[in-house]
Amino acid sequence: MADRSEWREAADLQPATLWLAVTLVVAAVLRFWHLGTGLPYLTGIDEPEIMVRVVTMMKTGDFNPHFFDYPGLIFALHLPVAVANYLVGAGRGAWHSLAEVGPSDFYLWARAATAALGVATVYVAHQIGMRWGARHALLAAGLMALMPLHVRESHYALTDVPAAFFVALAGLTALRAHEERHVRAFAIAGLVAGLATATKYNAGAALVLPLMAAWFTSPIRPSRVMAVGATVLAWAAGFLVAAPFTLIDLPGFLDGFGFLMRSYTPRGAGDPGWLIYLKHLQRAFGWPSMILLIVGAIMGVTRIVKGPGRPRWAMVVVFPVLYFWLLADRSLIFARYLLPLLPFTCVLVAVSVISGVSMLRRFNIPRWARTLLIVALTVAVLLPPALASVRFVRDLGRPTTQALAYEWITRHVPRGSAIAVERRTLAVPEQHYRVTYPRWLTDVTKPGAPGGDARFLVASSEVYEMALRQPDGRDRTRRYGELFSRTTERARFVPDAARRGPTLRILEIGTGGE
Repeated sequence: MADRSEWREAADLQPATLWLAVTLVVAAVLRFWHLGTGLPYLTGIDEPEIMVRVVTMMKTGDFNPHFFDYPGLIFALHLPVAVANYLVGAGRGAWHSLAEVGPSDFYLWARAATAALGVATVYVAHQIGMRWGARHALLAAGLMALMPLHVRESHYALTDVPAAFFVALAGLTALRAHEERHVRAFAIAGLVAGLATATKYNAGAALVLPLMAAWFTSPIRPSRVMAVGATVLAWAAGFLVAAPFTLIDLPGFLDGFGFLMRSYTPRGAGDPGWLIYLKHLQRAFGWPSMILLIVGAIMGVTRIVKGPGRPRWAMVVVFPVLYFWLLADRSLIFARYLLPLLPFTCVLVAVSVISGVSMLRRFNIPRWARTLLIVALTVAVLLPPALASVRFVRDLGRPTTQALAYEWITRHVPRGSAIAVERRTLAVPEQHYRVTYPRWLTDVTKPGAPGGDARFLVASSEVYEMALRQPDGRDRTRRYGELFSRTTERARFVPDAARRGPTLRILEIGTGGE
């Protein structure tokens, strides 16, 4: 095994177990607090894409998701959770057959599984940081625990938090492979990178982590070539075992992947993608951490060139840059796509604070002054994301217009009615109603359009006001005006100081309503 002394720059080599436990508790509180908010009427934008298919697997026994926007592991992760949820519910008498349940019955447990992986990612970030020292590790874990972008996404059963966990774990296992210098360890790191890829396609960049470790490690038993080969083979095996229908349903995968790539074409007009993502990072970190992140990256590049510790520095610098570059020019942009970067960038910020201040020793600055500076920088790093995360979670607990609209629909709309809801602004129980979720409500009225038989329509200000900003904005605004004029508005729910959400208008086509 390699001499681990080369991996440490600080004298604090023993992990602060108590403070790590406190950090993990804080991470759990922020991620589980108000976890069930909005259920069952308000889900994350893509949560139904996962949970509808998981419930379909339960009911049909067909484990092919027939959906390849995601590789497949996310369904395999949530399926046993949903089965356990069903068994517990049946034991309590909540339901007695699969016919009685729908996706809305399983969101809470799925979110809890996601939140648990979010907390686990904080621990993995700590273990990566331990390659620099215990203080580095604790600050990196603290920043990751408080990161508002990660806190927010940990409240939803989506792919991004699990992908971030597996990418971070791939980084940790790659570091361990460098330490152990054996082909077996590199195969394990490649396998974990394959699981990351099976969670989300863009997480396939995680393969770079064990490959970089192999490049910088010498000697490797029995050879570097075998380590690289084992890494790539284990990566492919991990991906295919976790996403087997990639091969079993090859035509479906190829069609689905090809269709998905239409949304990831190079970005055209508007702000460049890299600038938008930098703004998202700045909002997540706050300016103090962003500045320190740049300082940490400069320190990392210097160490990659001069040493020592090239492998660890390369992983926390090169991987985020590569992953950011893969995202930067794509047309489809979401802040949550940045999550796999966060464990590594949190480590860079921590290294910038702890190691950066430690460098001041060469200027004979007293220890108490350096300690005071570290404390001040730590507060500057942690306070902005902490405040943002607490504000977000507290805001989740506020009443919503969606809750009022959901209650009105379940009370006043006859079961079995056809309802069209714009862009899943509101989730309606599909076991009781025939529901469609059109992109634009005006499209429902076109001949042969999905949802064209809907009697009730749910219009959202988030959508119909967006029409003004579209290239065909004037025409679409005119069509919304026509839609509103020839339907009967049955209810309207408007946000105010005590109630968040968009303005929702429930419309009825024709006559015969209450």
